[in-house]
Amino acid sequence: MIDLRAYAIIDRLQRQFTGFIGATARGYYPVSGQAALFLEIAPGMEINQLTDIVLKRADVRPGALVVERTYGMLEVHADSPADVQEAGEVILDYMGLKEADRLKPKILASETVERLHPFMSQIVNRFRTANISVSDETLYMIECVPAGYAGYAANEAEKAADIKLNHVTVFGASGRVYFSGTTSNVQAGRKAAEAALASIDGRAH
Repeated sequence: MIDLRAYAIIDRLQRQFTGFIGATARGYYPVSGQAALFLEIAPGMEINQLTDIVLKRADVRPGALVVERTYGMLEVHADSPADVQEAGEVILDYMGLKEADRLKPKILASETVERLHPFMSQIVNRFRTANISVSDETLYMIECVPAGYAGYAANEAEKAADIKLNHVTVFGASGRVYFSGTTSNVQAGRKAAEAALASIDGRAH
């Protein structure tokens, strides 16, 4: 039986997060303003079958497909939010599940570092996949499970505040988001990211 771990629909992809997907994924890249669906399941190999089915039955394009040791992650997108919604319904119907059968996000860690030390900013820049951080900025980091929800949190943070998205991990044992900027903007982004995760209902871990 397929375990629905993460299921999140993004109504409007933001510019930085869209750029991150385009820079790191190996699919058909989205553009800002499109709608998207992030899906994570177990076992991981089942994501291949789901991808084939949803592409045959819904007018969406795959932006990212990851099959790792334990989980499988899929992102699909389209110009129309209705098409993305239909894609989600196709997937849920195939699995015989409802949206409420997904796992509820759980925040494992949430930290803010003010007046970033120059060496710390350089360390972050060594592994970042998006914008660079610079010294004296404020840096926010969040870790959550399932990992598939990290993309939703990053997009909502960017939607709410003038932040610099530094790094996002949307697959694996846990998801992570790093973003930086002024203290006030980072605090606004943090509030939006954590509220976005809290707004998703589902099964308890």
